[in-house]
Amino acid sequence: MLMKDRVVLVTGASRGIGAATARLMGRHGASVAVNYLNSKDEAALVVVDILESGSQGLAVRADVRDEAQVKAMVEKVGKELGPIDTLVVNAAIDFPMKPFMEFEWSAFEAKLVGEIKAAFLCVRAVAPSMMERGDGCIVAVSSGLSRHPGRGFSAHSTAKSGLDALMKSLALELGPSGIRVNVVAPGLTLTDATAHLPEAAKQSSAERTPLGRNAMAEDVAGAILALAMSEARFVSGAYLPASGGSQIV
Repeated sequence: MLMKDRVVLVTGASRGIGAATARLMGRHGASVAVNYLNSKDEAALVVVDILESGSQGLAVRADVRDEAQVKAMVEKVGKELGPIDTLVVNAAIDFPMKPFMEFEWSAFEAKLVGEIKAAFLCVRAVAPSMMERGDGCIVAVSSGLSRHPGRGFSAHSTAKSGLDALMKSLALELGPSGIRVNVVAPGLTLTDATAHLPEAAKQSSAERTPLGRNAMAEDVAGAILALAMSEARFVSGAYLPASGGSQIV
């Protein structure tokens, strides 16, 4: 029960890493708000699992790139579960995977601005109550590609690099208010978001990973939990690769 009595908001929690994180937090005693945009049924199933584990769960729809929707989401969670003390910034912003020279600026901009705006709005919405209480935890889900780019991932790498920089700044600025801010950077993780990748690419990634396989969503969720639990109370400003050893910092 590492998260007992905690209230956690996980953005983009209907599938993949977000869903695994929400379920894990619930199993460890947290009340969990499951944010989603389009996958209502999948979010409801995550909530069912949280409730069956004995914790409180709530599905809440919001486009985390929309300020009014984010504000309404945070207010709803506060009323139904209590003040949010842990925020997991996870919502995926879609992007085309293609060579840089084939990009139009509009598509590149949508990924870059969407990624940073989503994090900005969510932190701005939850941080005031954390600052009032003198305690809070923010974990952002980045990517190993923020430090080690791959072909076709220029938009993703750039956006995640910006997210890393924002979180470092927040660790510095919010730390005096008792708020810890950290980043988890997954390696290739087998979710529906990576299902389109060629099997040869997945196999190559696994072979380059010291642990000999690619990540599952639950592996990344465990890293997020490790940073969020109270026992990690003196860890802030960290960049934690969840990559099976393929990224050693």
